[in-house]
Amino acid sequence: MSETIRLAKRVAEVLECSRTEAIQYIEGGNVEVNGVVVEESGCRVAPDATITLLPQARLAPIVPVSILIHKPAGMTSADAAELFVPDNQSPEDRSGIRFLRRHKTGLEMLDPLEPAVSGLLVFSQDWHIKRKLVEDLMRVEQEYVVEVANEIIPDGMALLNRSITFNGKVIPQVKASWQSENKLRFALKSSSAARAIAYLCEKVGLSVVSIKRLRVGRIPIAGVAPGQWRYLAADERF
Repeated sequence: MSETIRLAKRVAEVLECSRTEAIQYIEGGNVEVNGVVVEESGCRVAPDATITLLPQARLAPIVPVSILIHKPAGMTSADAAELFVPDNQSPEDRSGIRFLRRHKTGLEMLDPLEPAVSGLLVFSQDWHIKRKLVEDLMRVEQEYVVEVANEIIPDGMALLNRSITFNGKVIPQVKASWQSENKLRFALKSSSAARAIAYLCEKVGLSVVSIKRLRVGRIPIAGVAPGQWRYLAADERF
C-alpha cells in the first residue's frame, strides 16, 4: 500500500503556506483533491494527489453560524436537526453563506419545541446567540399562531391579554388577538411559551388543535417551507 500524508500537510506544501493557513483553506471548503472538494484537514491523501485551490478561496476566519429550521408538527426537535443538509436549504436563503460540514460542529439547539408544535427552531454555534436564547429567553418575545376549537367564555379575550404566573414564573402581559374565527395570534415572553398558551386557552374554554411558532425576537420563519432551513444572515438580530 502506498504511503499517504495528511491533507493539511500536502496543501501547505503545494500552496507554500503555513499548516494553520492550509487548515483554514480546507475547512472553508476551498480545496479540491483530485477534483473533489474535501473539508477534512486530517484526512490522508496520496503524495501525488492533485491539489487545487478554488478561485473564491480567502484566508478569512470561519465565523460561527446560526440555522433557522421550519420544524414540521409531529417531529421531535432533535430529529429536526437531521433536516440540516444541503438538499433542504430554502431557496429563500439570502445569507450568502455556503454550506460547510463544519457548520454541524458545535451546533446547539436553542429553546426546543414539543413534537406537536411546528414552526421556527433555532440552532447556533454563536455563543452570543446561545446566551440570548437561553439565559435571556424570558426577555425575548415569541409569536405563535394557534388553531383552536370550542367557544371562548365571556370576557375570555380580556383574560388572555394579561400577565400570568405559569410554572412558578411570571410571564409579562400576553398579547392575544383573533386572526380568523378559529385562529389566535399570541405574542409573549416565556421560556415555555407553547405550554403557557395551551394553559391559557384551556382556562378560557378553548381546546388547542395546533400551535406554530412564527417568530423569535425579530426573526420570523416566513418564507421557509416546513422541513427546510436557512442561515441567519449577518445583518439579522434576534
